[in-house]
Amino acid sequence: MAPMTLATPTLHTARLRLRPFTDADADRLFALHSSTHVMRFWDSAPWNDQARAERFLAICGKMADEGTGARVAIDRASDGAFVGWCGLTEWDPGHRSASLGYCLDDAMWGNGYATEAAHALLQWAFDTLDLNRVQAETDTRNVASARVLEKIGFVREGTLREDCVVNGEVSDSWVFGLIRREWRPSTVPIPAH
Repeated sequence: MAPMTLATPTLHTARLRLRPFTDADADRLFALHSSTHVMRFWDSAPWNDQARAERFLAICGKMADEGTGARVAIDRASDGAFVGWCGLTEWDPGHRSASLGYCLDDAMWGNGYATEAAHALLQWAFDTLDLNRVQAETDTRNVASARVLEKIGFVREGTLREDCVVNGEVSDSWVFGLIRREWRPSTVPIPAH
């Protein structure tokens, strides 16, 4: 049976536009993923080669072609500024499950953008993919990311002990789960600034 393609959505929230990546995003992705500050809690080292951005974009296209997930660029609606990205990967239609991930420019942290973008992508996914479960993981030191997940309804289910070693540093990860019957599609509150 041929793989099912999955059209990457374009979504709009009160403050953000989530859209398919283009080749023009390579420089923005490289700047984002080469930042040691942004990547300090990731399970991989910061990028040091521009070709990593091209590979990332190729993987996004392959996921869409194979129907295994959707990653979207996040732009601020007011001025088009690149915020970061959000994605659902490892979509399994049989188990009706997927994994959520996101990465935002540190200049954009603290504005509720990750919460707003993830909520919009999850709404699309629950409506489009008939999901039952979404899983997410975050380094236990990344309390801000854990708060994002909890705000959109994820429940911390456990700890993966010493599951990552990045630059010689061992770290634990929390596993979060969100199941359909606990999903709240209501509007995510937007912080006042």
